Amino acid sequence: MSNNGAYLKKHTEALVKEVGIEAACKITGKSKATLGRYYSDSEEHRDRYIPIDAVAALEAEASYPHVTAALSELRGITLSYNQDRKNSPEGGVNADVIALSQRFAMLMGEYNQAIEDNIITVNEAKRLIRETVALQKVLLEMKLHLEEEST
Repeated sequence: MSNNGAYLKKHTEALVKEVGIEAACKITGKSKATLGRYYSDSEEHRDRYIPIDAVAALEAEASYPHVTAALSELRGITLSYNQDRKNSPEGGVNADVIALSQRFAMLMGEYNQAIEDNIITVNEAKRLIRETVALQKVLLEMKLHLEEEST
């Protein structure tokens, strides 16, 4: 499997697991086994990917567009939201700066724990990725607030 394929499968897994496997089955009309094949790194499923309509339906329920973000990152594109999202916190740039520093501190805390033994395990890497994604979300909110204030 290419690195791009593995990357997309990891983000597909993150999307399905964020929404919840049972909910993802209902939303997409796919079985647990079928959804599992879409993010399996097994050789027999290496050419199976989630259909784009299923991605759109799942991302409508998720707090973050995991697969869309992965696709854009592979092309070197930065995403920008142009409308309010559900559960979007109120506040302006000052609140974003506070949230940004808190998230960065959490990322550094996870990183510090991960490198204590000079080995970053798979679970530690997953926690670092989660914190990095959370940091991206805060930066995106900050960008939106800055754009809003500049117009």
